[in-house]
Amino acid sequence: MTSSDRIFLRGLSVDCIIGFIDWERRIKQTVVIDIELPVDCRQAAITDEVADTLDYKKVSKRIIAFVEGSQFKLVETLAHKIAMLVLEEFRVEWVRLSVNKPGAIRGSRDVGITLQRTREDMEQGKPQDANDETLGSGDITVDFAPPPGVLTPQT
Repeated sequence: MTSSDRIFLRGLSVDCIIGFIDWERRIKQTVVIDIELPVDCRQAAITDEVADTLDYKKVSKRIIAFVEGSQFKLVETLAHKIAMLVLEEFRVEWVRLSVNKPGAIRGSRDVGITLQRTREDMEQGKPQDANDETLGSGDITVDFAPPPGVLTPQT
């Protein structure tokens, strides 16, 4: 029997370098992550032991460490990489997640992406690496003002 149980984590706020505009490459911004993972909770419900379920504290700590050390230009790339990391390290069948970048668009609370990846996606190969020359260097030097409240260093 297949379980429809899910573990979710909503509103995980992490600071990282994210964006392609010049100032975004220098200043950490907050991203907010929501994640949903399949888990069969029946055994854990009987034993009341964390060892019998997916430890969401370990998942969240791993995501935080990964995101804090990342420097992607696109939230799409960040979301995909988080999904692949969770699939590989926590051996779940699928992952559904959203990465939001609050204040990225004037007049909008946030902007972001929601995606779902499966173990099959891992087996089919990964998208081209962001450093692949066929995608270009990505050295965009357009410099817009940061969102309100974001302090920029004096250059």
